[in-house]
Amino acid sequence: MSSRTRTPRKKRRSDWLLGLVFLSPLLVIYAVYYLYSIVFLGQTSLQKVGISLLRPVEVGFDNFVLLFTDPVFGQSILNNLVFAAISIAVALTIGFFIAVSLSTGVRGRKLFYLVFLLPALMPLSLVATIFGSMLQERFGILNETLRAVGLGDLAQSWLTTPGLAYGAVILIFCYLIGLPIMYYTADLSALPTSSLEAALLDGAGTFRIMRSIIYPMMKTTHITVILALLLGSFRALEQVLFSTDGGPGSTTEIVGTYLYGYTNSGGKTIGFAAAASVVVLLIALVISLIQMYATRTPRKEKA
Repeated sequence: MSSRTRTPRKKRRSDWLLGLVFLSPLLVIYAVYYLYSIVFLGQTSLQKVGISLLRPVEVGFDNFVLLFTDPVFGQSILNNLVFAAISIAVALTIGFFIAVSLSTGVRGRKLFYLVFLLPALMPLSLVATIFGSMLQERFGILNETLRAVGLGDLAQSWLTTPGLAYGAVILIFCYLIGLPIMYYTADLSALPTSSLEAALLDGAGTFRIMRSIIYPMMKTTHITVILALLLGSFRALEQVLFSTDGGPGSTTEIVGTYLYGYTNSGGKTIGFAAAASVVVLLIALVISLIQMYATRTPRKEKA
């Protein structure tokens, strides 16, 4: 083997070692704050222990058995999936239409961008609190407006009636479609104009261009939006905590409020909450792996 063959290999090895040196501080932080946290979470899920983490009792998989036999946990998982499915449907239809409309240079575009994107940039606790105050039975803006225009009979207990509270939470989730709109807007600017110009020359209308050309060309963006909203639904907390607090009963309970309730309930429930967190972590891991696979860049075959 000639020295010319050895030199590139040595150079690649030295570059790899140099990169590892620069990455080492980040790897240490990652190991301490992420990997250790995951290991600690898994260990705690096998224990019966309180918030002080003192005198833990090893219980094996008892916490997981209790978790999967708790109907409220199953209800919270189902609610997460339902809220995610509805918000995904809204994002793929209304969100996409809004993004396309704003990309065509519609008058007042900056104002519309502000209206739709501002909620996505605001703290979720603030958005949920505003919605919660608007829908209060007494002194809420919605009910007070109905009474002011002579429609007081339509005033409802929006946050304490099961069906209405469920709809209110769905409304909050759907209102936060600013992030999908940002995804679509960014990718619309990168679309090749040749296909659109050819369609216009063939006499295709705006709706047909959107449905038959633009929408199929954004397949990767659709997948990103779907998986991002699905993953985000399992990280959600404030949307429900500051509006219905999971009520009435457990009608609007989601995984976030379920974990929050057990973490702050006192007693030796930290191990149980850790078991629920492990399940949610595994769900999030599966969703992330699917996203990585679905949005991967295919390798180009060498000629």
